Amino acid sequence: MSQERLARTQAVLQRDDVDALLVGPSADLRWLVGYHALPLERLTLLVVPADGDPQLVVPALEGPRARESGADRYATIRPWEETDDPMALVSSIVGGGGAGRVAVQDRLWTSFTLALQAAIPASTWIPGSEVMRELRMIKSTEEQQALREVGAAIDRVHEQVPGLLRVGRTEREVGRDIADLILVDHDEVNFVIVGSGPNGASPHHETGERVLAAGDAVVVDIGGTRAGYCSDCTRNYVVGDAPAGYAELHAILEDAQERAVAAVRPGVTAEAIDAAAREPIVAAGYGELFIHRTGHGIGVEEHEEPWIVAGNRLLLEAGMAFSVEPGIYVPDRYGARIEDIVLVTEDGVERVNHRPRDVIVAG
Repeated sequence: MSQERLARTQAVLQRDDVDALLVGPSADLRWLVGYHALPLERLTLLVVPADGDPQLVVPALEGPRARESGADRYATIRPWEETDDPMALVSSIVGGGGAGRVAVQDRLWTSFTLALQAAIPASTWIPGSEVMRELRMIKSTEEQQALREVGAAIDRVHEQVPGLLRVGRTEREVGRDIADLILVDHDEVNFVIVGSGPNGASPHHETGERVLAAGDAVVVDIGGTRAGYCSDCTRNYVVGDAPAGYAELHAILEDAQERAVAAVRPGVTAEAIDAAAREPIVAAGYGELFIHRTGHGIGVEEHEEPWIVAGNRLLLEAGMAFSVEPGIYVPDRYGARIEDIVLVTEDGVERVNHRPRDVIVAG
């Protein structure tokens, strides 16, 4: 798989007249050669030339880990010793003082980027995302299946959440139990949000010491990584009877999420999906309480392109994967968000999350 990905990457470099792509520890590195490198103060850098063999520059002490990952099947490992100059090594690989156009991965540390620019002064530098964006946004058949499987795994966690939300327990206690459940069928926990009562009005609250009480509305947004691909799903629960006005608000949210998912198909813009979700919420008078974009791409990272937001005129294509997650947040009272991951198909859309989307009674 990585051989094919590298070939596609080099084809993009040649098409766009980019001489080399430099990739540090990141999701891009994992996607290209399968190496989960540690983000150290010592330089690790994959050099993908437009022509020729990719080379992975690594600290000598990290060489065994790089080889254990299988990265040496796709790139030549170039270890450097503690007293070596890794910037000079990279410069020699990409062409010394006249490398032309170089794409540098977006999340490479600034200290490394500046040092590389000094070592390769005659180059024009562009963001690595200009190369990687189109490659990672369109998921292969295998990647789509991985997202279906990890989506089903997080659904199984949500199925067990109602039994955890009991009066007298803290959000943090519930969160620890959810994290344990995620690890049953994921390789790692990416995040756990348990926002009860007024905490639910903060979209990224995570967990705290608030004690669940009867009548609480609770936002549970959870995700993990399984076989390299991420899950992300949000459902809303109530402990006992729902608070005043919550059922009506949630019904509006259900309609908004349904309309947005129904609008997904090839050829429509990303911003059109955001508009489809926002319209019924605005019409109901809650527009100012929908305080974030409608969605984000997902794959080897939990947040990646495409962004489902006003102003993004990107045309959707079959193989794209992203969340659809409208929310309404009432300060000091409660919040609600419904989130599913969807795949753009040749003629429409497929959800990878299938748990009920109405209010779920817990406790």
